[in-house]
Amino acid sequence: MSPIYQFKAPSVVVHGAGAAKEVGSFAMGLGKKALIVTDQFLEKMGLLDEIKRSLEASGVSFSIYDKVVQEPTMEYTEEGLALFKSSGAEFLIAVGGGSPIDTAKAVSALATNPGKINQFEGPNKIPHPGAPLIAIPTTAGTGSEVTQFTIITDTVRNVKMLIASPMIMPRIALVDPMMTLKMPQSITAATGLDALTHAIEAYVSVKAQPITDALALHAIRLISENLRLAWCNGDNVEARIGMMTGALEAGLAFSNASVALVHGMARPIGAYFHVPHGISNAALLSTVVEFSIPGNPKRYAQIAEAMGETTAGLSTLDAAYLSVKAIKRLTEDLKVPSLRGLGIDEGKFNSVVSQMAADALASGSPGNNPRKATKEEIVELYRKAY
Repeated sequence: MSPIYQFKAPSVVVHGAGAAKEVGSFAMGLGKKALIVTDQFLEKMGLLDEIKRSLEASGVSFSIYDKVVQEPTMEYTEEGLALFKSSGAEFLIAVGGGSPIDTAKAVSALATNPGKINQFEGPNKIPHPGAPLIAIPTTAGTGSEVTQFTIITDTVRNVKMLIASPMIMPRIALVDPMMTLKMPQSITAATGLDALTHAIEAYVSVKAQPITDALALHAIRLISENLRLAWCNGDNVEARIGMMTGALEAGLAFSNASVALVHGMARPIGAYFHVPHGISNAALLSTVVEFSIPGNPKRYAQIAEAMGETTAGLSTLDAAYLSVKAIKRLTEDLKVPSLRGLGIDEGKFNSVVSQMAADALASGSPGNNPRKATKEEIVELYRKAY
């Protein structure tokens, strides 16, 4: 008898070129005033122009919070919340990559659940639905527009908190590949590899289910086919569409199957060394996959095939190890540096590596890995990836 599965997703996902221009028609159903959460770079790039016009044409007024930083902290979520309240906004519109969307999710939660965001760290700690949220991603990577997760840094504890609850899932996701055309190479690489990590970890997670399997494996294939093309030529619309679709599928997959050891280890790197999340994932991915293969060689062999490796005639285990080769080749092609190459000081790295391993385990994500890792093994994986 098959198990019972749950699959959570936003009420509405609109996907395709021009989807962002439809924001006004969806916003009308949520209230008369919105708070747009974004960052100054995106505003200067003009990516908000069409969104503003759509809202104005629909009679929806708005205020803008554009102080989002690369790694959102508690302080910025509280600042955003203060503006949400003082402006009289009834709902939120997040425009950007994972940072604006994660910040907006935290503001959404705090708008209806009094307290500090660190009180809601962990799974299912938010009692009431957050303020309505429309998410419009400008990167093909985080998948945050369709997930029930947000990552906020507690600067006092030096911890990137994982907050997981369906109460903060965006109500509406407008997924428009045209919003990614201006992404520079570095962000294309970092966010694309983040999406690949989401898909791989969802596929091998002990919480995987048939729906997430289908989404994750197709996402791996799409990302493997399109990431190099989008990185080489940012104006390649077909590649951008493929990447946006892959990132969306990966987001839906990991939101329901969760992530595993790579993400558990990546968050402390971001907290201690302020490395962008996608780059942390990319720097760890091949090392952690190589460690994890004995836990489920069949799945890793299927990943290798989805990444374009020829596996015919090979044993399952030999085919599985081709996934490591494919990941290394992709990260090299995209010029992604190692942790050492990022300028992380070796002395400081060694001084905190034991605590990073403890933080990784405490997040819970490593528990989803097909091969379980002890704290000592995680320390060794960090050192190998360095």
